[in-house]
Amino acid sequence: MKFYDSLDKKKKNLNLNNNKITIYVCGVTTSDYSHLGHAFSSMVFEVLHKYLEYKKIKVTRIQNFTDVDDKIIDKAKKEKLTMHQVSEKYINAFIQDMDKLRIKRADFYPRATDEISNIIDFIKKLEIKGFTYNLDGSVYFKVNNKEDYGKLSRRDLNNIVQGTRVEIEEKKQHPGDFALWKKSKEDEPFWDSPWGRGRPGWHIECSSMVMSNFGNSVDIHGGGLDLLFPHHENEIAQSEAISGVRFAKFWMHNGLLKISGDKMSKSTGNLIRLRDALKIHSPNSLRLWMLSSHYRNPIIYDRENILAQSKALRRLREATLISNMGKSHSGFSINKYREIFEKYMEDDLNTPKALSVLFDLSREINKLSTLGNDILGPQRLLKELAMILGLNLNEDQERENEDIDEAYIDDLINKRNKFRKNKLFKEADETREQLKKMGIEIRDSQEGTVWKKIN
Repeated sequence: MKFYDSLDKKKKNLNLNNNKITIYVCGVTTSDYSHLGHAFSSMVFEVLHKYLEYKKIKVTRIQNFTDVDDKIIDKAKKEKLTMHQVSEKYINAFIQDMDKLRIKRADFYPRATDEISNIIDFIKKLEIKGFTYNLDGSVYFKVNNKEDYGKLSRRDLNNIVQGTRVEIEEKKQHPGDFALWKKSKEDEPFWDSPWGRGRPGWHIECSSMVMSNFGNSVDIHGGGLDLLFPHHENEIAQSEAISGVRFAKFWMHNGLLKISGDKMSKSTGNLIRLRDALKIHSPNSLRLWMLSSHYRNPIIYDRENILAQSKALRRLREATLISNMGKSHSGFSINKYREIFEKYMEDDLNTPKALSVLFDLSREINKLSTLGNDILGPQRLLKELAMILGLNLNEDQERENEDIDEAYIDDLINKRNKFRKNKLFKEADETREQLKKMGIEIRDSQEGTVWKKIN
């Protein structure tokens, strides 16, 4: 079983300890509803989890919630709620939305606010080893003191900030130094610490959670490619500064979701929320669309492509519904298809190739049925392999839902009109294109902007 390791930049054998494996996946910041990019990342590591369990491996998968952050604090002020209330709202929404997509839940979802005492102890250890300094009540990690800093992203400390957003603080000893503990402002949540009232930095919570649950090292550490630098780079630096051993045996990064060739981004307003996508597409169609791309490649949101997946799903399901009228055995080898499926899944989780096995199997079932052969075994295998990928062929054929969140559409239209008013025509065009991708056509008139569904 081989997977690509982002640190060593090559495929490596997965060596198991007592047939057990630990997986840590970077989760969401709980300041908004989860989007399709979050769904893709969650599904990648869920499919990995399910396949390993299929191979009789004991898996423990953790996925965190960042529930203290500048974005959450800002959202709480805007919505006139507490930080805790905002986090609970979006944590519950995340769980609900992922359940609808039939994402198998992680074994544990730790929260940053439950990790504070461990984080403080973590910083104390770094302090003793000389990796920190205090700056006006905030504690920073000294990247210059870690000789191999940058080994994951292959970045040089001399130009570490080039093309990358990092924490800006003029008084820092080095531009790449990052906050372990942030001094809280008067109107912000805080915890008492040896360095004063404050809250944890973003990067340290994941390191602390891994060590609290798995020890100095985790077998697989996963997350989106956008987290490779600086988040995962900083996790490696601070964790290995304490332990002196490799923090993760494998670093697995899924590709990013794109819309019209651009990375999906909150700053450009072209996010597609998972709950809105589920009002247009069936869970099976969304999963098949995601599985059709290799997890390390970019995934392109295209409404027509996802709608077309329902036709492909119909072929698979119809193969399972053919009545088994055949009596004779054809010499058909179930093991052959199982072995090919496993070969692809164990070659860096190649789900596009694994899916091709399902479609080959469905064609074989149709052929065997026509020849009057027994098809019960192949049908059972098709259902079993599909379930590993989260495709439930036992359900009635799901129809693509044309109901759309009208409030969300109106919000996008209002955003576009504001862009136009402020002469931000590029952003306005991008928002219009986003609506088009969702199957919505808009027209401007003297009475305002109106929209309709595209047939």
